[in-house]
Order: sequence, then C-alpha cells, then structure tokens
Amino acid sequence: MVKNISVLGSTGSIGCSTLEIVRNYPERFRVVGLAAFRNIDLLESQVREFAPEVVALYDTAAAQELSRRLEKTEVLSGPAGIVRVATHEDAGFVVSAISGSAGLIPTYEAIRAGKTIGLANKETLVMAGPVVKKAVSEHKATLIPVDSEHSAIFQCLENRTTEDVRRLILTASGGPFHGRSPDSFSSITAEDALNHPTWSMGRKITIDSATLMNKGLEVIEAHFLFDFPLEGIDVIIHPQSIVHSLIEFRDGSMLAQLSLPDMKGPIAYAMSYPERLDAVIPACSLPEIGTLTFDRPDTEAFPCLEYAYDAVKAGESMPAVLNAANEMAVDAFLSGSITFRDIPVIIKKVMDAHNPAPLVDIEDVLMADAWARAKFKEILEDL
Repeated sequence: MVKNISVLGSTGSIGCSTLEIVRNYPERFRVVGLAAFRNIDLLESQVREFAPEVVALYDTAAAQELSRRLEKTEVLSGPAGIVRVATHEDAGFVVSAISGSAGLIPTYEAIRAGKTIGLANKETLVMAGPVVKKAVSEHKATLIPVDSEHSAIFQCLENRTTEDVRRLILTASGGPFHGRSPDSFSSITAEDALNHPTWSMGRKITIDSATLMNKGLEVIEAHFLFDFPLEGIDVIIHPQSIVHSLIEFRDGSMLAQLSLPDMKGPIAYAMSYPERLDAVIPACSLPEIGTLTFDRPDTEAFPCLEYAYDAVKAGESMPAVLNAANEMAVDAFLSGSITFRDIPVIIKKVMDAHNPAPLVDIEDVLMADAWARAKFKEILEDL
C-alpha cells in the first residue's frame, strides 16, 4: 500500500534525504505536499519530479516567483501556507524537517490534525514539550523520531517497557573541537565550526554540534518523547558515530543501535515503521571500522550541554528560552557578531534573567520565545 507523505523542509538535508528514499521506493511512497523556506530552484525541481498536490514557500516573494515558473501549480506562502502542507487531508505521514523554532507551529498543527509525524525538528518538544504531548494525546497523533539518536532509542525500546530501563544513553560525536583547549576557542571561525568530522548537516545544527548544544536539545527531546526522568538520561562522546544510542536495563545489561552515519537510515525507518525497507544504507562492517571509542563530555569546555539539563530542571518556559537564546547566538556567530566563545556566555545570561512561567498553550511558548530573543538583543548591545 502506498503511503502519502508531506515533507516540511523539503530543500534541507533531511528533506532531500527523504525524497531520495521516495525516489528509491516509488512503490511505497507518494509525495502529496512539499514546503520550504525560499530555495526556489531546488523546490521547483522537486515539484517537477514528484508532482505534489500542494506546495508552499515561507518567503512570499519566493512563492510568487515559483508560482510564475509553475503556472499549473498553486504555490502557497507564509506560515499559513506551510501549515496547509502539514495538515493536507491526503497526507498520512508528515516529515517535520524545518530547522529550528520555525518548525514548531506547522508540526503542532499536524499533531492537531491527528497525523503520524516523522519528527526531525527537535525544537517542537524542546520548546513546547508539555503542550505538545497533551495535543498528541488529545488528537491521537503519533510521533516517530527521525533524529539518529532518538531513532536508536526508539528501536531499542520497541516492544519493551521503560520500567525495566535504568538509563537512556545518547551518543555525541563531540563535534570538530572535541579535546581542543578552551583557550583557543576565541580564534574559532564559522568555517572551522561548520567542518563536522562525521555528519553532513545543515549550518545551524552543525554549530550546535560544535558547542554540544545539539546534544543538550536532544536530552530535552528524549525527556519528553520517551517520558523518561531527566536524571536517567546521559550523554557520552563517541567520535566514530557508529553507536547512535544505548539503553541500560536495571539488571545492568545494555542494548545499542549501530549503523553507518547516514540519516537515510532513521528517516526510512520512520517512514516505513513498523516495517523495514531493503538496503537503505550500506551495511556496517565492524572489522573494517576496527575501533569504537567512548569518552565523557567536557562540560567545562562545552557548558551548553549542562544548560539544557538546567533548563529542564527549572521547567515551565525555560527550555523555550534556552532554545531561542541559542538560535540567536548561532545566527550572531555565523554573521560574525560574536565569537564562538561568546555563544554559551550570552545563553547563560539570557537564562539567568528569565523567571520561568507556566506553559498552558502554544501562545505561552511563543511569548517565552519572543521574550528570549528580545533579551538576547539587549544583552548583545551591552557586550
């Protein structure tokens, strides 16, 4: 049976990998919706190849240009257009791959529409965990993780109860600066930070990997996604990126999920769940890999990981504030406004200035996000 899918963020890394899977398994999947930010040329190519029923670009000017090129295709624009793709009535599966907080509302609306969602946008749960989990329950939606680490945990937990699990252990590559002295961090350029040793990802998530904030956000996501106590979620450094995550049972035994670092693996698993597709990625040859190493994260050099734990402990709106401050800091670093070393410093200042408030609905989340962005700008001016 063919599964109809909508892809939010179709021109990004996850979106392109998703469409490669559709291309390789046309008997299994059909694209009914595509949404992107403003990459007109790539989206035009995707529309011509996959012939979706609905198309949207966040950028209005870009949408108008794409509409001119695709005269027979209605091209929607703005946040409402992206939501239309996310909630399209024919879409049985929605890939949520829009980067950052921009993916929150479309994903939330897909949840409210009762969709099954392949969740690559971790900010949905980081920013609005309690609100999102309530909506999932009320609207009988389903979240299947696409992040390699959460997919690994999901696979290890399949047909098991978390009552027997003592720890969830997320692995991190350590990024390009693992083992580097913090004294040299001020000289790190954006080009240095974007040079990830094992994964090919978007710019924002690559910087987050370099600061270990990405792993911090994944800790928060795992806490909400698996309803698991924060104190039972650990992070270890694994530079080879072969072991994607582990679970430790209460009897001391462990299960791990291993594969080559290729996002098509977890994407395809989410798309085909509970089945598996044939030959999605090359098999993992352990004799050729030879050595797998593990280390503890250096939270003194990379404090962003600890800030994520602190945000969950503070609760309420603090994770949303952490996320917004981090997004602003990454943008400022990539534009040259701050140094790599400034990223955790400013994030901490924003968090210290915030008084956590309850998250009753999605508007509360957006208010916390807006507050953090305004506070970041205020602090940046005083640097």
